[in-house]
Amino acid sequence: MHAVASLITADQDPKIVVLSALSGTTNALVEIGQSLSEGKKEQAKLQIDKLEAHYRTFCNDLVKSPAAQDAAKAIVDEHFEFLNIILKISFNEALNKDILAQGELLSTKLFCAYLEETGVDAKLIPALDFMSIDEYEEPEIPRIKTKLSALLEKHGGKGVFVTQGYICRNARGEVDNLKRGGSDYSASLIGAAIQAKEVQIWTDIDGMHNNDPRVVKKTFPIDQLSFDEAAELAYFGAKILHPASIWPAQHFNIPVKLLNTMQPEAKGTIITELPSGDGVKAIAAKDGIIAIKIKSSRMLLAYGFLRKIFEVFEKYRTPIDMITTSEVAVSITIDNQTHLDQILKELQPFGTVELDHHQAIVSIVGNEVAATPSILKKLFDCLNEVPLRMISYGGSRHNISILVGGQHKDKTLQLLNKGLFNLE
Repeated sequence: MHAVASLITADQDPKIVVLSALSGTTNALVEIGQSLSEGKKEQAKLQIDKLEAHYRTFCNDLVKSPAAQDAAKAIVDEHFEFLNIILKISFNEALNKDILAQGELLSTKLFCAYLEETGVDAKLIPALDFMSIDEYEEPEIPRIKTKLSALLEKHGGKGVFVTQGYICRNARGEVDNLKRGGSDYSASLIGAAIQAKEVQIWTDIDGMHNNDPRVVKKTFPIDQLSFDEAAELAYFGAKILHPASIWPAQHFNIPVKLLNTMQPEAKGTIITELPSGDGVKAIAAKDGIIAIKIKSSRMLLAYGFLRKIFEVFEKYRTPIDMITTSEVAVSITIDNQTHLDQILKELQPFGTVELDHHQAIVSIVGNEVAATPSILKKLFDCLNEVPLRMISYGGSRHNISILVGGQHKDKTLQLLNKGLFNLE
């Protein structure tokens, strides 16, 4: 928080600062909710006490003056009083959403207490006063814009504003959350609503890298990406960015910068409407993929066959990542197995259904990569040691995706790094 305060006071530009919860808090709150849902109140009490002790220690490091320490203590008292009160209340899903919201409420209030101690004039604008989703859990940008603009105008519209990421109100007016992308998503939605000059997402890595640095030894940050390239990378596994975080900014053509809190001098990555040139920009991988093959010589060529298959996935709100077809079979991949049993049951009448768990999608992304013969040659030349399960080519000019067994994912990323970037 000390570093973030330095970042936001480096210039006088008006800004809205969107904060997530402290590291580990949301996971701890999920565990508390889980214990309560199982009726384990003593366990939940121990978890609450442990989290409270963490916040007490944190506040001692965050602020030093007696007045700021009193303010921080009052904030922690308020929210942990709430968490202790819920031990006496019947647990339900609406209450669980209230529990999950405590992390962002705590972090933003404590951050404002620190800013006040350091003499920064910051205003807290609660996300629950303007951030909302509809009955389909989609953000209501026009409504967000109207409410947020009124709040900013009330405070003069200039200066530093602090708000919570992730949390919102649902169509029933209850506390809820954005689920996909968390605070990054909130920031992009806010940027779109106020037509911001730019959206900055500060993380612990210096921009989007050309490959997964946890798997590949030599990687480098990418200076510039188009919205389409960034969206493809985010969807197919680049951990620095959630795919939902791109579309609000893309829709209103607001540049997004990915920057490093620990290295603020690093250039990072800028995402704009236009690509910086042709060629491969980056490789991303997505784990936990399930491949489903429906084989049917009887029905595949029948009119409406594919539509009926897609309707099964639509019914259970399960997105399809990749699809390939042949004369007698169709193969698809999904990354969400919540309704897998029901989906398989409804696919059975169409033919023989085969299932492969523990697959991985590896995507090669860049402007016009699918239309560049030399890239295709390099791609397949460097993967002759890896058994390929599926190939998706032509669906996008910016992406070529392959499906491999999960056990081959790391090797695939390493071979592609060598073959496409000449890096080992």
